[in-house]
Amino acid sequence: MEWAYYLALFIFGLCFGSFFNVVGMRLPNNESINKPRSHCTSCGHILKWYELIPVLSFLIQRGRCLECQAKLSYFYPFIELSTAILFVVSYYSFGFTFEFLIALTLVSLCMIVIVSDLSYLIIPDSFIIIPAIIIIILNFLNKGLIYGLTHLFYGMLSFIFMYLIMLLGNKLFHKESMGGADIKLMFISGLALDPMLTIIVIFLASFIALPVAFFLLLKNKEHVVPFGPFITISLLIVYFLKMNIQDIFQNILNFF
Repeated sequence: MEWAYYLALFIFGLCFGSFFNVVGMRLPNNESINKPRSHCTSCGHILKWYELIPVLSFLIQRGRCLECQAKLSYFYPFIELSTAILFVVSYYSFGFTFEFLIALTLVSLCMIVIVSDLSYLIIPDSFIIIPAIIIIILNFLNKGLIYGLTHLFYGMLSFIFMYLIMLLGNKLFHKESMGGADIKLMFISGLALDPMLTIIVIFLASFIALPVAFFLLLKNKEHVVPFGPFITISLLIVYFLKMNIQDIFQNILNFF
């Protein structure tokens, strides 16, 4: 029976991934997520239901619009498939628990941020506020008032820490070194993790982003690299690994 849960979550993940593509592409442009209907961006062809099946339609159509044969972006099925896999990983890691619901919230945030930030270098506040509220509620329901208030404090602490890093970066580089949304994402990190783990998220995000930024600089002479996707990816990694800061320090001490 366990396989049925995995299959259902995979299918739900594909569907939600398709929805996240729409949200991430439309809301930053102040467009409705239901009007106009899904269409080809090249010819305006309104997509039929059989052209909207996540991943499968892309494969059957060989990555092209049925009407004008324009190439479709591989980005869409990538988000759909990634969401499906991460939904399954969430259940595998936490089962049907409050942590599972938090994991689904973080996965959803990550996918939408990737679409929005990579496409427009924008992360609307609504993308951050809604997951933050959900996680705050889940924290209170899961472990009570003290735990919920503690992680609310952790969120504010993480926000302030990231804000100070931004001020330092602005002073060193004499320009805006980080977007405001990146700082707000650290608030969510504090809601989900302990403060020291949030610091690990920052360093991990920087570690992952550095080679990507270097590659883009060489290839496209790109000077602006969105940091939001790397923050959310690192947040997911740390959350799924169920890291405990005491265990990390103990392992370091044992190593030496």
